[in-house]
Amino acid sequence: MSLRTGYDDDLRLAHVIADQVDSLTLSRFKALDLVVETKPDLSPVSDADRAAEELVRSQLSRTRPRDAVHGEELPDTGHGPRRWVVDPIDGTKNFVRGVPVWATLIALLDGDEVVVGLVSAPALGRRWWAAKGSGAWSGRSLSQATQLHVSRVDRLEDASFSYSSLTGWEDVDRLPQVLDLMRTVWRTRAYGDFWSYVLVAEGAVDVAAEPELALHDMAALVPIVTEAGGRFTSVSGVPGPFGGNALVTNGLLHDEVVARLDLPG
Repeated sequence: MSLRTGYDDDLRLAHVIADQVDSLTLSRFKALDLVVETKPDLSPVSDADRAAEELVRSQLSRTRPRDAVHGEELPDTGHGPRRWVVDPIDGTKNFVRGVPVWATLIALLDGDEVVVGLVSAPALGRRWWAAKGSGAWSGRSLSQATQLHVSRVDRLEDASFSYSSLTGWEDVDRLPQVLDLMRTVWRTRAYGDFWSYVLVAEGAVDVAAEPELALHDMAALVPIVTEAGGRFTSVSGVPGPFGGNALVTNGLLHDEVVARLDLPG
């Protein structure tokens, strides 16, 4: 691929940092001495999560000292319009159980717009990325990449839907709506975490949604989906990663899915 946007250097930096983080996280994947603790929200965190975020922050403090940083595990640092958002290991539950579907998510926001997103899943040997105006790509490096495009499926009856866990939808009082959608579509799977959304960007899945998410879960995925031609909103249709949940589609199905999921419980 050829870079041609105002965020070329930031995207290259994200790749360099991801290379370093991949080495660290892979070295801790399935490690017998991996330390796993429970956070106040009852979600797990490992020593690898914290070490990976510390590594990202160290590199950003050296190369982008004026930029702010928001991460999952450590306090926010810095101020200003440019803000890096980091999820050191998206899919920690998979990571600690030896399931290879986990990734490091690195995003750059300029104001309220996500302008760079990178997802690196080293145990799968896959990486996805996008910068504003440059398209969405997947490959092993910037020089060895394939451009991504969402599917052209335009009927829910022909669509593949990834829905995360049913208990999560029950917790937010939207389980009946999700079950109705599941009965309508052609195929359902719960791929989960980043995996659902990059599959939409690749055109392998047509609709993906999760009921409860934080900024660090979503930010890096936004440009990858939108630059591939899809839409990324909240369940109620608000664009971007700030709504506390996510609905991602190929665009053609989006309004219909919003209408189904945003019905009162």
